[in-house]
Amino acid sequence: MRVTRALRKLRGSIHPQYFKGLTSDRNIVEMPLPEKLYLSMAQHLGAPAKPIVAKGDTVTRGQCIAESAGFISVPVHAPVSGKVIDIDTAPTPSGTMAPRVILETDPENTETVTMPPMPDWNERPQEELLKRIAEAGVAGMGGAGFPTHVKLSPPSDKPINTIIINGAECEPYLTADHRLMVEQGKGIADGIRIMCYILNVKTVFVAIEDNKPEAIKTMQDALENLEGIDATVCILPTEYPQGAEKQQIAITTGREVPSGGLPMDVGCVVENVGTVLAIADAIKKGIPLTQRVTTVTGHIVKNPQNVLAPIGTTYADLVSFCGGLTAPAAKVISGGPMMGMAQPSLAIATTKTTSGLVVLEESRVHIYQAMPCIGCGRCLEACPMNLVPAAISYAVEGGDYDRAESLNILDCIECGCCAFVCPSSRPLVQHFKLAKPKIILKRRQAADAKGAK
Repeated sequence: MRVTRALRKLRGSIHPQYFKGLTSDRNIVEMPLPEKLYLSMAQHLGAPAKPIVAKGDTVTRGQCIAESAGFISVPVHAPVSGKVIDIDTAPTPSGTMAPRVILETDPENTETVTMPPMPDWNERPQEELLKRIAEAGVAGMGGAGFPTHVKLSPPSDKPINTIIINGAECEPYLTADHRLMVEQGKGIADGIRIMCYILNVKTVFVAIEDNKPEAIKTMQDALENLEGIDATVCILPTEYPQGAEKQQIAITTGREVPSGGLPMDVGCVVENVGTVLAIADAIKKGIPLTQRVTTVTGHIVKNPQNVLAPIGTTYADLVSFCGGLTAPAAKVISGGPMMGMAQPSLAIATTKTTSGLVVLEESRVHIYQAMPCIGCGRCLEACPMNLVPAAISYAVEGGDYDRAESLNILDCIECGCCAFVCPSSRPLVQHFKLAKPKIILKRRQAADAKGAK
């Protein structure tokens, strides 16, 4: 096991106020069961899961209640025992509509359905482990929610030689991953061993920002005896947004993912620490992904904490568990303030990707009026993808999506650095978020039309 520093400084980047001190020293606490859980079928990238239960059904903790709808999809399991009281359609934290199962919890029923543990996992075929990870409903817990079994199944012409474990957690306020590393280092190390076996990889980097010394020490100790694996804890300077995959690959390995490319194009797989722990639980304990740690924070949250809660818990129940609010909420953000999504209310429920809940009071919310670009170039300097955000923004405003595409808008990682530094308060990243789906749809329609011919 080695300890190194980042190979180079992150291109672009910003230094917002982090406010991690609100929860960084708070141990993970498990909240009591809420009366109801609201389980979205779209908790991952890809096709939403299909419910296989009906209104009135009684379910047991760990039972599969929705099956995957394809290869890029994962099932959903009951986090607790209870009764299905409704199946409807409701908005997810991202604002899209998706089917939802509403479960009335039964705290008296402690029965649990698990899959057979695999203590001999390193003697089994890799395909069997991938099947288990898929059946356990494991999806990326860092934000995107990409099905994990898909990420660990690269095509034969894209061999993987390096695994990067993302413990950067560069978003302001969030400390869930930090606490997982401090408190669950051994479990994360087990997940690393399993990933190395599946991908036949011996080189691993665990990337952690230098504002997390306790996590760095814990992971050093946990990785000390990984037999046959060349493990390195890579200490990164505290900068945003180096938790992004392409940036983390560049600063830990020196490799550049090409425009339009994926980490596997340079022989890498990147996984969030929470996802790695979920892999270990699925393989070694037979436990599906039904709960996660969420940082509930903000200066008006009475008792900010890192909360282990069943997936499907409403934001209102999370805030109530943390003592409520000391002042009215002006803004509620699912995730961090840079890449998270503002929510219309606290009635929205957590999913597998809910890393944080940030509640802001009026004095911390800035209502801005966008003004014309003054050509200062700050957005260009801040962009970690080396794009020209101002030019792309004007193309989008004018409806010239071909121009925006030619300026590589699809390479945008939606980190928000450009909008953060813009003195004219232009909604740059918001323009990109609106335009990218339209450009992708146009590409698909063109491909379909070509295929039809």
